[in-house]
Amino acid sequence: MQEAIEDKLKRRYRVFEDPESLLTENWPTPLLKLSKVSDETHEVWAKLEFYNPFSHSIKDRAIWNMFRKALEKGLHFDKLYEATSGNVGIALVALSNIYGKKFRAFIPKGTPETTEILLKVLGAEVVRTEFEVIDRTFIEYVKKKAAEDKALNLNQFENDANFEAHYNYTSLELLKQLEVLGKKPKCIIAGVGTSGHIAALAARFKETFYDVKVVGVEPSPGNKIPGIKRIETRPKWIAHVKIDEVVDVRSREAIEGAIEIARLEGILIGLSSGAVYQAFKKIRDKYGPGTYILIFPDDAFKYIEEFREYLKPRTTFNY
Repeated sequence: MQEAIEDKLKRRYRVFEDPESLLTENWPTPLLKLSKVSDETHEVWAKLEFYNPFSHSIKDRAIWNMFRKALEKGLHFDKLYEATSGNVGIALVALSNIYGKKFRAFIPKGTPETTEILLKVLGAEVVRTEFEVIDRTFIEYVKKKAAEDKALNLNQFENDANFEAHYNYTSLELLKQLEVLGKKPKCIIAGVGTSGHIAALAARFKETFYDVKVVGVEPSPGNKIPGIKRIETRPKWIAHVKIDEVVDVRSREAIEGAIEIARLEGILIGLSSGAVYQAFKKIRDKYGPGTYILIFPDDAFKYIEEFREYLKPRTTFNY
């Protein structure tokens, strides 16, 4: 009885015994009503995945589950290699530190300097490659390097523990949050990256609500938005679920969406989050009144370089 009381007090006062519990015992991440984006007909809620502690992103969930599954399988490894453009690498080096492993991040050549610095602060070995983006060739390259060096490649793009993390945790906790609110979602909007979280959300919510719409977000042709990819790159899990629509968003729109949310709601969101918000604005009239859920994968702080470039010639904004 005393132990149960102590555990309850720890949760109430947010006391964590170790870094890993800071992740799992911190769930659910907040579901926030965007009060100025919402109106009389459209109630808009944002799932704030930057409350995950390691990478400040939704990627903590998948990496934790993949890492945990590898340990449960009894895999013996001292080092890990992964292709990453940012958040996955940060989450993976954090967990590697917790478990006493070495981590090497293979990043595309255009990865922001901020990301590389954060990886190095955490102790990762960083290999900046000549690849423009993480595509099939890049993934196979990292697989080969891992095999040559006897390192573990968790491979976020193909590892089913990625999808499972979002089906068993992200989606389920969002369902419970909506149940507490007494809300039925009209539409869920999420970015298309590895497709782990959008596919899991589609699977879980379409099992529960036959008429819920799930909308994916991808960069417009010729544009890059960190964390999301075009659907023709064939992310693994997207083919196994029904996505009702995929909306294109330009890089500039993603930045402007992040700035608009900052100035309307006081929340600093990242570029993929800004893209999700812009997608909502593009489809809101099409799907009509109801409760909209926006998945905001990460926050603004890794994208200072992009914001700086955008803001250079501008001094005022009108929203």
